[in-house]
Amino acid sequence: MTYQNLAGRVAIVTGAASGMGESTARLLAAGGAKVALLARRADRLAEVAKEITAAGGTALAVTVDVTSDDDVAAAAELIHAELGRVDLVVNAAGVMLPNPVEDGRLDEWTRMIDTNVTGALRIIRAFTADLLAAAAEGRTTDLVNISSIGAHAVFPAYAVYAATKAALTHLSASLRAEFGPRGVRVTNIEPGLTDTELAEHVANDELSAQLDGMFESFTAMTADDIADLIGYTVSRDRRVNLRQVIVLPTGQV
Repeated sequence: MTYQNLAGRVAIVTGAASGMGESTARLLAAGGAKVALLARRADRLAEVAKEITAAGGTALAVTVDVTSDDDVAAAAELIHAELGRVDLVVNAAGVMLPNPVEDGRLDEWTRMIDTNVTGALRIIRAFTADLLAAAAEGRTTDLVNISSIGAHAVFPAYAVYAATKAALTHLSASLRAEFGPRGVRVTNIEPGLTDTELAEHVANDELSAQLDGMFESFTAMTADDIADLIGYTVSRDRRVNLRQVIVLPTGQV
């Protein structure tokens, strides 16, 4: 699907080496946006950027770890120099490391909080001035945060992951109160079961088997499904803000 109203926009997409981030970067570029692809895996990013360019799009691969202040600052400087002012930000980077709280995995909790919440905040901080300035010029501007249905639904052993996503959901609502009156749209997307690399992060054998069972029980969504939703959202007339989108596979309850 190719959406109108994307040509000429300057977008950044985190988590762009795979999954929802990669699919979203490809879709935005196909619509004519200049896209900066942010992720940790330099080789994979270069490959995706090369494929986008070969298809006629504009893509800039930027190796960055969103848990690093220095990385994000350097990424913002490079993007400004190469692509200009950003008017579309998609926070798709995330990690899911479920385990029972009684296991006390502080290392996993810290990684999820620093990636899913503070990492998103680092990106927002780096590009807030861009978004506000673009909106002041009358341009369409968007901040899209990818949360999870886990922000609302209760899944045993996913307490900390769900808490990070609940934080991102509430952050999005609060930011819309700050940015909306100034012309910046803020959208929070909460996908249900989606076939991405997140499932591969699950090291607990029992929880991994549970996830496998869910994939066998009903047809999961794909990363392209979420990218399509983002494309639709950010291509609406600038007077329209899809504030909150909960999207589930048809078979998931």
